[in-house]
Amino acid sequence: MTPRPNFLVFITDQHRADHLGCYGNPAIRTPHIDALAAQGTRFDRFYVASPVCMANRATLMTGRMPSLHGVRHNGIALSRDATTFVDLLRAGGYRTALIGKSHLQNMGHDGPGRKRWTAGLGDLDPPAALRDAGTRARAGAAYDNEWTPYWEENPGHTVSLPFYGFDHVRLCTFHGDQVGADYARWLEARHPGSNRLRGREHAIPDGRYSAPQAWRTRVPESLYPTSYIADEATGFLSGQDRGSGDKPFFLACSFPDPHHPYTPPGKYWDMYDPDSIALPASFWNRGSTPLVSSVHRDTAQGRYSREGYIPFGVTEREAREIIALTYGMISMIDDAIGRIMAALRESGQDRNTVVLFTSDHGDWMGDHGLMLKGPLHYQGLIRVPFIWRDPAADRPPHAVDRDMAGTVDIGRTVLGRAGINPYNGMQGIDLLAPSRPAGRTMVVESEQVMHKFDQGRSFRVRSLVDPRYRLSVSDIDEIGELYDLDQDPAETANLWTSAPHQAVKARLLERLCREQIRLGDEAPLPTALA
Repeated sequence: MTPRPNFLVFITDQHRADHLGCYGNPAIRTPHIDALAAQGTRFDRFYVASPVCMANRATLMTGRMPSLHGVRHNGIALSRDATTFVDLLRAGGYRTALIGKSHLQNMGHDGPGRKRWTAGLGDLDPPAALRDAGTRARAGAAYDNEWTPYWEENPGHTVSLPFYGFDHVRLCTFHGDQVGADYARWLEARHPGSNRLRGREHAIPDGRYSAPQAWRTRVPESLYPTSYIADEATGFLSGQDRGSGDKPFFLACSFPDPHHPYTPPGKYWDMYDPDSIALPASFWNRGSTPLVSSVHRDTAQGRYSREGYIPFGVTEREAREIIALTYGMISMIDDAIGRIMAALRESGQDRNTVVLFTSDHGDWMGDHGLMLKGPLHYQGLIRVPFIWRDPAADRPPHAVDRDMAGTVDIGRTVLGRAGINPYNGMQGIDLLAPSRPAGRTMVVESEQVMHKFDQGRSFRVRSLVDPRYRLSVSDIDEIGELYDLDQDPAETANLWTSAPHQAVKARLLERLCREQIRLGDEAPLPTALA
């Protein structure tokens, strides 16, 4: 009888598909990730369900769209009542472990003092408290596992297990050299007074860089969060933390990088020369949607700090610096993956371990002169890498899957490979199934609950991506986009009002309508006829 496979999942944070060598980037050096693609299957058209962290991470875990699992935006925790595919693996006898970033609950980013909002409905300041529609609020002790102020204030604070199906958790919160939770305790144990290594105020002076959120950290490579994850993962694989040796394992290694701030340590800081970085083809195109204009207007007026989470515009030089530093962070992750894969081979489990690589979402990274993320569903933001390396698969080296797929498919695919049935209400498809739906399209959901891009109210955007077009529509009349990705891969010519394209627009709008109906909830099952 063939033993059930182990699973080793690598997840990066805010990492677009074309920032890897195996996805066609000639400048970045990612030999270990490229090797996974060479040994497995690289999915070329892989899309997120939502372009923000918490929403898409919840989709990865549940196999359900944000409009169903309820994590519509950052700041909303995944319900502890939700079933995750990791829950089913655990129930099926798997040893489950998470090392690194989870972000299924709030980490703590609410301004001065990091005070909790009573209701996260405002633009920047919380409004008066409102009662939610549900009676089971996503608040209280069960939702405080990732709340960084508690980790800082209480030495005994830790993750309560099982955590969304994980039996073993080593947690990272936040990003760059600002990471907290288990990592911060590990760092302090190895370097007492470690806060003096971290942050812009303690950075190594380097006058060559002036981009927002970029500083040369004093944290050495061996103590940086990426190295912590590699250390913990290799320890798990060597058996120190794996528990019962006869159980298969599911290990998720979730890196907080290459998310901003841009703080690659040591040699990774200047591994790439900003002067040699190519800008995106759309850099000087400001688009034909008011959302792009609002970001550049806010930046020009200095309305918001560029040191936080609100999207901002950049100059050519700033964009080159940020991309170069992002490449450095990715190369460090690649080296860590090389270490982890070596430990997997040394453990003797390589030939029975399925390895996955993906990201929670991308980043504009200079597309249309923008940085970060939001309801502008450009390819750099919504298209992410996905690699599946299965030693038992009968596929040629360097296989490329060009069919439409996405984050919503990961859970069902893993369960299928493990021989475990999905649960009712799980969406997506098994990407390993003998046949897949023809003419598939992917839906992307955005809900702007907080920062509103000068729209005056919260708003929603839904996109449909098919093999040729990307259509986006909103509940705000002025927001509508249509791009021919074959003729205009940089998405610079919005065809929304183009007379020759109205028939295409109508067809895609009808398809989006039907997809939204299809993506309605099938849970719970009825328990009686009436």
